Amino acid sequence: MSDRYQQLVNTPIGRIVSKQIGLPSPVPLERYEPGQPVIDGAVLLGAAPGGRLAGQLARVLQAIEAETYTPREPIELREAAADAGLDAGMFNPQTAGEDDTFKAVVFDASGIASTAELREAWAFFGPAIRRVRGSGRVIVFGTPPEDCSDSAAHVAQRALEGLTRSMAKEVRRGATGQLVYVRPGAEAAIESTLRFLLSPRSAYVSGQVIRISGRYLPPDAIDYELPLTGKVALVTGASRGIGEAIAEVLARDGAHVVGVDVPAMSSELDAVTSRIGGSALALDITDPSAPDQIVSHLVTEHGGVDAVVHNAGITRDKTLGRMSDELWDTVLAVNLVAPERITAALLERDAIRPNGRVVGVSSISGIAGNAGQTNYATSKAGVIGLVETLAPAMAERQSTINAVAPGFIETRMTQAMPIATREAGRRMNSLAQGGLPIDVAETIAWFASPGSSAVNGNVVRVCGQSLIGA
Repeated sequence: MSDRYQQLVNTPIGRIVSKQIGLPSPVPLERYEPGQPVIDGAVLLGAAPGGRLAGQLARVLQAIEAETYTPREPIELREAAADAGLDAGMFNPQTAGEDDTFKAVVFDASGIASTAELREAWAFFGPAIRRVRGSGRVIVFGTPPEDCSDSAAHVAQRALEGLTRSMAKEVRRGATGQLVYVRPGAEAAIESTLRFLLSPRSAYVSGQVIRISGRYLPPDAIDYELPLTGKVALVTGASRGIGEAIAEVLARDGAHVVGVDVPAMSSELDAVTSRIGGSALALDITDPSAPDQIVSHLVTEHGGVDAVVHNAGITRDKTLGRMSDELWDTVLAVNLVAPERITAALLERDAIRPNGRVVGVSSISGIAGNAGQTNYATSKAGVIGLVETLAPAMAERQSTINAVAPGFIETRMTQAMPIATREAGRRMNSLAQGGLPIDVAETIAWFASPGSSAVNGNVVRVCGQSLIGA
């Protein structure tokens, strides 16, 4: 959808006027194109003394052939980079010129074990933060506070959330910031997540706290251009909008996509699945027989499924005092009851293959609530509850369940909003613009990757760091 305000403020005159009167200045975000490198530009890698992740971070940067620099201290960081085969340059902020900038700044904060040691983060980011380029990345790695050995470390690691979210709001110009907590023992599981967060695939994800805390299943060698080769993915609501984008991205990554939508959308569904080389299953997911039909189709035609994306969703807006039971029941049935029943049927019949994935599509409304959408917000909060309750059981099955929570995404539905509401939705985030359906799809593809087996129980907002909600 066209964002005319963004187009205007990126003209020469628009830049001057918007700066003078303090208007938001959203820049066009860089998004992934097949075949491009993970990151196009230099990476600054730092670490607090005593960290445990620098070596693995260096190995990933070496694997993606990133031009990497480190500060002189701590010396153990330089040694870890050398051990990983990473030929890192030296960054000295005292002698660096104005043109010494970075596409990404990555910091291992896992060694910070007290409030006083938080100064290590300040000392690293202070000289570096203004050197982050447009559409750049700031990524902090730490230890989950609940896994810390004492209360001082717990406090310090929890403080990293405020640090990272604030930096994500300061970098501007389309840049983003994230915090990744890695449980002890899961160090080898960071590659899929680091690749995603460094790349343009994560363009509209910012201010998020991600936990790598599940059981890591080392996959066979992954072709990160086609990580889903040989996999089967089920996508509900696949005929248009976000669902269509999810189907396209999963197919791009190598999956055979089984698209599901209501019979009334069968022609649109057939067009999508035919274009991407997938297959279509037209049915109403709220029908009592739908779970059995879906499972039988997947088992009979494909021998099971590797990724299940519960994307289908509807809105029927009304304030609670004016909401009929039909409006309440219809939204809950599509958005929450159907994902519950379909997932239960898949698990009961062992239709999800080992190292499988279930991904729910929640919403920022499910986190913050929204006037006139109590039914919708309730259903989307319930999707988060589904992730929370099933994550342990999925881990026992060597599988994962996660959710995305989109914010303002440019779709036909948002295009139909009144202009004032639409503009407020676009601007009320750190990137000052709406996201695109592909932004949601790229996040789901990261969850679906064979390398993301330790990413379990997460709810990641795709909202440009919305000012609404947690």
